[in-house]
Amino acid sequence: MSTSRCMVAEAIGTFFLCFAGIGAILSTQPSIDSGAGLVGIALAHGLALSVGVCTFGGISGAHFNPAVTIAMLLTGRIKVDGAIQYILAQLVGAVVAAWCCQMIWPPDAVSAAQLGIPLPAAGNMPGAEGAWLSLGGLLVAVFIATFLLVIAIFGVAIDERGKAVTIGAFAIGLTVAFDILAIGPVTGASMNPARSFGPALIYTLTGGEAADGAFSLHWCYWAAPIAGAAVGALLYENFLLSDEE
Repeated sequence: MSTSRCMVAEAIGTFFLCFAGIGAILSTQPSIDSGAGLVGIALAHGLALSVGVCTFGGISGAHFNPAVTIAMLLTGRIKVDGAIQYILAQLVGAVVAAWCCQMIWPPDAVSAAQLGIPLPAAGNMPGAEGAWLSLGGLLVAVFIATFLLVIAIFGVAIDERGKAVTIGAFAIGLTVAFDILAIGPVTGASMNPARSFGPALIYTLTGGEAADGAFSLHWCYWAAPIAGAAVGALLYENFLLSDEE
């Protein structure tokens, strides 16, 4: 498959995830109050990812996540130049999705939700007075969530035994959904650096003084997903994958 086709597929697939996820978060804000709540937000992310994987899996492999691409790089399933191109395409898809959401939803919803940047609640930011969430706790939670996501990806999209399960794409999407349900209220549940980067960049550029903390702890949402993805991929590749692979 040509590089340009793969990059376009990765950009649109990441747009699927980020547009649906950010939009669901913005729609739960008081000015709109969709009533979807955390379950709706989790399903929006999970269903969008599932559809994206079904749509583009045959073109690019449907990574839609820099951490997943790095996991594939570590296991020899993509080359360095291809990984860089995939990650750039993913970041572009996320930024465009965030910009579209910023243009569509009302400013008060955008401001209230900080454009859907996946972060802990303001009062529970590590280091804030009265916060019970530590920096270590945040990193561990996101590490575990991404580890589980990559294990699911390898199980249904890489392992030939798992490919026999025809609803594999939904297993990947549902892993994201249950991760959000589990740790969304605690950490923002971003297992995807692109999902964190897109709204953080756009909100920094458009949010004025309210956007001062848009990149707070941003490094955590790169480090923990990449580490979780790497451990999950190496474990599956070197231990769980069939000897026949």
